[in-house]
Amino acid sequence: MADLKSELHRKLQLARAGLLSKLDGLGEYDLRRPLTPSGTNLLGLVKHLASMEYGYLGTTFGRPPPETLAWEEDGSIWDGADMWATPDQSSEYLVGLYRRACAHGDATLAELDLDAPGRVPHWPDERADTTLGVILIRMLAETAQHAGHADIVRELIDGAGGPDHDDLGDEEVWSDYLARIQAAADAFAPRTA
Repeated sequence: MADLKSELHRKLQLARAGLLSKLDGLGEYDLRRPLTPSGTNLLGLVKHLASMEYGYLGTTFGRPPPETLAWEEDGSIWDGADMWATPDQSSEYLVGLYRRACAHGDATLAELDLDAPGRVPHWPDERADTTLGVILIRMLAETAQHAGHADIVRELIDGAGGPDHDDLGDEEVWSDYLARIQAAADAFAPRTA
């Protein structure tokens, strides 16, 4: 039986890989373009999670990132600058940044126990003290949530579904499935006079 820390870490690694898999085969435009009214885009999700990995699984435990993040340095992170890629930030740079941040986080996880104390500098003082276990759960939840966003954004770009998409069937099966869902929704569609 796996211990709790190992299992949480394994799930975090799977969520990280799932997120990165959504970038496969896409060009710069599709990686960057906002596909929701709130601006959600694939590289922005990667950039955001790189910041979180370095912050929560690094700085919180006295292990600051070995590289400067411009959007943290200038404070623009608080204006959403970590949620999109500027023209001078290549996809290679941002994916590499994320991989380095994850490796930095993995080193923290390897070195510390779940009850290791930490302090989140940007949290209110009365709740800034925490443990590695609490932060690991937070990182797993954040990464899984954003990997889910990436699933949806990728599907909006080219129809590529999640890892179990092909298990349901071919295009005809999916078309029939979607038609059944639409028919059920149509039963509640507003009626016009």
